Amino acid sequence: MVEQTQTSKRIGEVFWAFLALGLTSFGGPVAHLGYFRTAFVERRQWLTESAYADLVALCQFLPGPASSQVGFALGLMRAGPWGAAMAWLAFTLPSAIVLVLFALGAAVLDGPIASGIIHGLKVVAVAIVAHAVWGMARNLCPDKTRAGIALAAVFTVVLVSGPLGQVAAIVLGGLVGLALCRNSAAIAESAPLHFPVSRRAGVVALGLFGGLLALLPLMAGSAVWLNVIDAFYRSGALVFGGGHVVLPLLEAEVVQSGWITPDEFLAGYGAAQAVPGPLFTFAAYLGALLPGMNGVVGALLALLAIFIPGFLLLVGVLPFWNQFRRWGSAQALMRGANAAVVGILGAALYQPVWTSAIIGSYEFVLALTGFLLLSVWKLPAWLVVALVAIAGIFIPLH
Repeated sequence: MVEQTQTSKRIGEVFWAFLALGLTSFGGPVAHLGYFRTAFVERRQWLTESAYADLVALCQFLPGPASSQVGFALGLMRAGPWGAAMAWLAFTLPSAIVLVLFALGAAVLDGPIASGIIHGLKVVAVAIVAHAVWGMARNLCPDKTRAGIALAAVFTVVLVSGPLGQVAAIVLGGLVGLALCRNSAAIAESAPLHFPVSRRAGVVALGLFGGLLALLPLMAGSAVWLNVIDAFYRSGALVFGGGHVVLPLLEAEVVQSGWITPDEFLAGYGAAQAVPGPLFTFAAYLGALLPGMNGVVGALLALLAIFIPGFLLLVGVLPFWNQFRRWGSAQALMRGANAAVVGILGAALYQPVWTSAIIGSYEFVLALTGFLLLSVWKLPAWLVVALVAIAGIFIPLH
């Protein structure tokens, strides 16, 4: 009875923690990882810095929405399957609701005040990501070797754009770490992360992922709702890097097929930039506009279908990855991979986070203020987000 009460308490803790993030996490997947680090590594101490970086590296490898996969894994680790479900629901629901309302004609993002707040939210994402990069660099790149790996990762993602560059940077960082970081004692071995997923469950999840990917195209055409699930499942299963990378796949599925007009697609993409939470909730907007579907039902089907493949892959890999982390060679490999993650986040701090938000001296001052509030004054991230968002109203529009 006591254990059941404790589990229920943890599920509630996960839900409210991720709901706060779902309401305030603007700036895209890189910024989300910064918010998660502040909330769960620094404040709540659910896991160590190196364990968090391991998890980020794993989710960068897998297809699907990387930040949502990290959140799903954190909820799973903290409160089991229901914790994972609540983490995803709370983080995803706020933006999904706003985008469905937008699709159904509710003009919730108009007006100069709303535009100023949105601009301020873009600026605060710079402070959040910079704070995350600075903190992770101090912990994960404490020597010349790993600092060099991080720098090489920056060069890699600059020279090779897109998710291929990110995956290549992590692979190369891991290989260099395997060769050069075996004797490094700067990072202690992470405490084991306990995910309530058996190997059998992992194998079943991997089988479901592959089976659905193969069978859904064969079943599509027999019903409208199966066509919807097939289109969005395939988009979620075949995209590395998540976020903006999924847009070409979605455009091919819903615009080129004639379901959605190009203007509707671009309008929804613009709205998706202005809401918190994962960009994959753009699927809810598209689902609400699909012909032959009830708006809310279409949104729900599209939203579930685009997230499920990434979560199935994650559940399938977690039991084996946890054992992999305990191997001696794996520790060296992960030191290098973690340093590469710092480099990837550092590159993303400039493009697209900095370049899309810092367009003048006012934005620079505001972002620097947010960074100092986080790093020196140690204010909670949600309060810094609120303060900078309100300050964005007073920035002159360029």
